[in-house]
Amino acid sequence: MFEQFRELFSLDEQQWNDFVSRFKCMEVPAKTILLQEGDVSKKVFLIEKGAVRAWFNHNGKDLTFQFFFENEVVASIESFLKRTPSPVSIETLESSKIWWAYKADADLILEHIKNDPKLRDLLFHAIFERTFDYMKYFFATIRDTPQQRYLDLIKARPQIARRLPQHYIASYLGITTVHLSRIKRNLVK
Repeated sequence: MFEQFRELFSLDEQQWNDFVSRFKCMEVPAKTILLQEGDVSKKVFLIEKGAVRAWFNHNGKDLTFQFFFENEVVASIESFLKRTPSPVSIETLESSKIWWAYKADADLILEHIKNDPKLRDLLFHAIFERTFDYMKYFFATIRDTPQQRYLDLIKARPQIARRLPQHYIASYLGITTVHLSRIKRNLVK
């Protein structure tokens, strides 16, 4: 799992093995809650296999706002860094193989990253990309029709339409599954 990241780190073999050993592996079924909304995040997750969503409860209705797939990192970043209650839940959508590390272990790795200009730039780039994704999502929900948001979603991330149940996609788009079916029917015509 970690081989693809090896060339990014300028570490000797012992340091690399120390970093990798801080991660634990778990295989979990779909619908496993990795972090419950309101709990303080104590772990960061790296997805080897599977799909994960971040969502929150709004008046008894769950609203999905992000999907994660293989080789992506997921955590409730604000909760993880500030040790505050998480505003979101994190849940597997497929049977998944996930590597995780406790905050103290992730902090050691982050400390190394902060001192390496190349890694620091990659980290900042990843953070900015995530921020840009949130901004695009926010503006799209205000500006675009549900059909346009759906078209943009399947164009940018086609694996979502191929792999995930329709009710999660509808939740992400802020519409009902009936409305999503209508949109898909209209697009076929």
